[in-house]
Amino acid sequence: MSADSSGYWKGKSVFVTGATGILGSWLVKRLLADGATVTILKRDHVPQSELELSGAIKKVNIVHGSLEDYWTAERSLNEYEIDTCFHLAAQAIVQTSNRSPLPTFEANIRGTWNLLEAMRNNPLIKRIVVASSDKAYGDSSRLPYKEDTHPLAGMHPYDASKSCCDLIAQAYAHTYKMPIGIARCGNIYGGGDLNFNRIIPGTIKSVLHHESPIIRSDGQYVRDYFYVEDAVDAFLALAEATDSKALQGQAFNFSPEKPLKVADVVNHILALTHSSAKPTVLNQASNEIKEQYLDCTKAHTLLDWHAKTSLDDGLAKTIAWYKAFFRK
Repeated sequence: MSADSSGYWKGKSVFVTGATGILGSWLVKRLLADGATVTILKRDHVPQSELELSGAIKKVNIVHGSLEDYWTAERSLNEYEIDTCFHLAAQAIVQTSNRSPLPTFEANIRGTWNLLEAMRNNPLIKRIVVASSDKAYGDSSRLPYKEDTHPLAGMHPYDASKSCCDLIAQAYAHTYKMPIGIARCGNIYGGGDLNFNRIIPGTIKSVLHHESPIIRSDGQYVRDYFYVEDAVDAFLALAEATDSKALQGQAFNFSPEKPLKVADVVNHILALTHSSAKPTVLNQASNEIKEQYLDCTKAHTLLDWHAKTSLDDGLAKTIAWYKAFFRK
């Protein structure tokens, strides 16, 4: 975690939703290191989150509640005099969305419009970043996804919820001239992801417990795998860019632009851990997009942003985190 050499974040009052998740935890740590005052919205107590384990939770203001309640958002922004918001909170597990779509729609869609509406007439708000997803594009035979050529067309519950929150953010930006940037990321991984049904933390957990890794799909699904500290860099760069009116309301793709099959990612982890385990391939995935990956030319050109971490380096850091985590 590097310090903010520009001093841009020193003294800023930042509100982070979804702060106990993998991206939120690492983003909060970076903001604190860079001198920001951070307030988080905390719905559930997650004692094993990186936010808790790192001790960062002791350095932030905490608002208890959820974004499904408009007045929680309104109170949070006003009482803590927020000038910057990172909206990361979401129900983000595809299988959970497929089993129970309504809570996903409530959290992801209502939560987004509540927060944006609370910020609409707030004169203190200077910059807003909304976390969308590559899933917002839906299925496409034309890859990689590009911001200016691919419509938002999610057809499954999680994907549709991210299409909606993305479009709502664009609507608020363009109608009310709000300083919003939208981040569409590939699959974020790294230490602190406690959703072990995801392929990277699930595989590492299996290997460290001397079990066979489980691949729910046929192993041939293709995704971008995006190391969390690179994602933090992307979100900070996007937030700073919203100071420019020309970039407000725009969406940016972020990924390392090196798509991989699920089976190849599992094999990378097995090699890095010197494991002889053989994956169990269930071939049971359904209502998921087979191939998706991003073109990030726009972020390179307009934000001067590039992913810095190779897959092997990112996985090595992630494996080290989980080794320490499971020793506790």
